[in-house]
Amino acid sequence: QVQLVETGGGLVQAGGSLRLSCVASGRAFGTLAMAWFRQAPGKERECVSAVGWTGGTTYYADSVKARFTLSRDNAKNTVYLQMNSLKPEDTAVYYCAAVPGAGGYYYTRPNAYTYWGQGTQVTVSS
Repeated sequence: QVQLVETGGGLVQAGGSLRLSCVASGRAFGTLAMAWFRQAPGKERECVSAVGWTGGTTYYADSVKARFTLSRDNAKNTVYLQMNSLKPEDTAVYYCAAVPGAGGYYYTRPNAYTYWGQGTQVTVSS
């Protein structure tokens, strides 16, 4: 079992920044592929960013490229999502997700992930 706890959401004005953190416990963090998803009201859950357990290539959705940065600190069992130049359309509940990795690949489909955090609300005002 893996427990994921997200922190760092909140209310920010457009153009501002937030950093989300996700702390994992219960399994060797270094073996987990990790991702950040978000879900806005009435919309499907979408993958914002994902990384394999090797920390190699990182995936970013086109809508967040050059604005968001995912990083992982295996020593702290933590994955971060630095969000800059936030836009009102970034408003959503953000979820951290994890799955035991194979081959260092990342995954972008929600059903590829076994473990989920409780979510943290990000609201960007115009």
